[in-house]
Amino acid sequence: MTNEELWKAVLTEMELALSRANFTTWFKGTSLLANNSGALMVSAPNGFVKEWLENKFGKQIFQIIRNLSPEVREIKYIVGNLRPGLPFQKKDLVQFVPDKISEECSDADIDKATNLNKRYSFNSFVVGPSNELAYAAGIAITKNLGKVYNPLFIYGGVGLGKTHLLQATGNLVAASSSNKKVLYIPSERLTTDIIESLKNRTIEDLKQRYLKLDLLIIDDIQSIAGKKGTQDIFFATFNELYGKNKQIILSSDRPPSAIPALEERLRSRFEGGMITDIMPPDYETRLAILKLKSKEKNFEIDNNSLAYIASNIQKNIRELEGALNRIIAFSQVYSKIPDFKEVKKLLAAYLNTPYRKTTHQLILKSVADFYGISLSDLVKRSRKKEIVKPRQIAMFLLREETKSSFPEIGSKLGGRDHSTVIHAYEKIKKEEEGDETIKQELVLIKERIYQTFENV
Repeated sequence: MTNEELWKAVLTEMELALSRANFTTWFKGTSLLANNSGALMVSAPNGFVKEWLENKFGKQIFQIIRNLSPEVREIKYIVGNLRPGLPFQKKDLVQFVPDKISEECSDADIDKATNLNKRYSFNSFVVGPSNELAYAAGIAITKNLGKVYNPLFIYGGVGLGKTHLLQATGNLVAASSSNKKVLYIPSERLTTDIIESLKNRTIEDLKQRYLKLDLLIIDDIQSIAGKKGTQDIFFATFNELYGKNKQIILSSDRPPSAIPALEERLRSRFEGGMITDIMPPDYETRLAILKLKSKEKNFEIDNNSLAYIASNIQKNIRELEGALNRIIAFSQVYSKIPDFKEVKKLLAAYLNTPYRKTTHQLILKSVADFYGISLSDLVKRSRKKEIVKPRQIAMFLLREETKSSFPEIGSKLGGRDHSTVIHAYEKIKKEEEGDETIKQELVLIKERIYQTFENV
């Protein structure tokens, strides 16, 4: 068979297996570019479709092709319509492994010595009235390490840029002098390290590692509250670093005085330096953040749409970026930039989800339609892999969108135990934070739910 015939056969079978909307979304604009001794190269119109072909439909595509051409062993998915027949080296291909999910190599951004993410910088931090004092303090520290604002304690709500500012400070110090030893560590990791060191009787080694630092940055320090062992060791380490004029920067979701179960001696140390807050950004800052994020993502969007987002999302920066990501997901899937009217429709559910009601049945149907399975398959007790994930997504959305109890959700999905629902909810919630594909899937399913809701 020619490449064109082979891919046409794949498209025919996939069209029969999927709804018209799903087939058009994921297979329009795809083609088989080359077949070199059983190593195939398949073209996708954009990165989002490429990920879905690999991760969601890869097993089916591989099986269809193997049934037609048993000699095929490898499939490579690429973005772009390169000239068919373009020569490529087999060593550049990755062998297709069914059910293997590809992961973004975000570890490449993390410096293993400092634990800092190099993407965080002062250049990408948008300064406004809500954060200018914290920003100025961070800049001052990089110029006078250990001599001013020691310790620096930054507090504020979730998603306001505390971690960005902390890591930007650490990155600038590390870049300015290769002799300076810097370490960024979340509070939970600090606790884990201390527990492991106590268990392995290497606590002195851990202390010495911290005492060699010129800059110690601890994120979410409120997490050590109530952990006496961690507080004892940290107090001793803090005192020695401070006594040597080594810089300490801490962040929290609240000021030291409001952290419960925090020892008074630590509270006193935290309050002995500079305390500054980061507040929710004002309109101008939100708009500037959106423009910067759009530029970073190389995504063009009209100013009216950006102004609409900035006016309607006021809580935190993560929600701003989440709204922008929703629009980018739409653009990638449908290969078009949404106009202002489409942006308002896309964000209607996002802006109003906490205050709107939908139904269990509508959520289940939307999930089933999105994944191309029947509603009965979603509800019945099937353990097929192609059913398990959609069912877990459904459990997550039922909890998020209707606030139903876990036992109630279990009853809607074949009488499952509440512990099964809790496991599914926590699993998808974790994946939503770290897996871009899951995040995009949830965005698109919610689109279906609320678009259908509006038309009911």
